[in-house]
Amino acid sequence: HVQLVESGGGSVQAGGSLRLSCDGHGSTYSPYCLAWFRQTPGQEREGVASIDVDGRTHYADFVKGRVTISKDSANNTLYLKMDGLKPEDTAMYSCAASSRTPMSWRRYDEYSNWGQGTQVTVS
Repeated sequence: HVQLVESGGGSVQAGGSLRLSCDGHGSTYSPYCLAWFRQTPGQEREGVASIDVDGRTHYADFVKGRVTISKDSANNTLYLKMDGLKPEDTAMYSCAASSRTPMSWRRYDEYSNWGQGTQVTVS
């Protein structure tokens, strides 16, 4: 059983920064690819960034240059550092894990494990 637990969300002013964390737990936790997604009410979940087992990263165009995804594999922790936050970044952010190479890192149905989410609000 794999459990992902996010933290670090909150309310910030435009231009501010946040660092989200996602702790992975479980005896079978051995992800190949980790990602952050976000969702607002009435909208589809959208991929923000991903990082694979070799450290290769992908970013959505709408966050490039403002966001950095990283991981601490020794501690099973995934991070998302967000700078220059905009009101349109307001969303529920969730981490996701896949045990294999996803067909596309942006496809949420490629990930089998999800956290409960952490809210980010930018005003």
